[in-house]
Amino acid sequence: MNDLVGAIWRTSSRSNDQGLCVEVADNLVDILGVVAVRDSKDPAGPTLAVSPPGWTAFVDAIRVGRFRP
Repeated sequence: MNDLVGAIWRTSSRSNDQGLCVEVADNLVDILGVVAVRDSKDPAGPTLAVSPPGWTAFVDAIRVGRFRP
């Protein structure tokens, strides 16, 4: 996905200052039909584009602790 000019990137309010965060641009759903995700340390680097239902499923899985070690 190389046309993310209109992306408005945000980091979670729960992020800390250690730079281990991802940024999300969820304003692209109406424009491109995707939620974009990138590494906050490398904003010019690769971006992952996820379908809105896929993003919701991912966030829900995190909330219930599915990815805890």
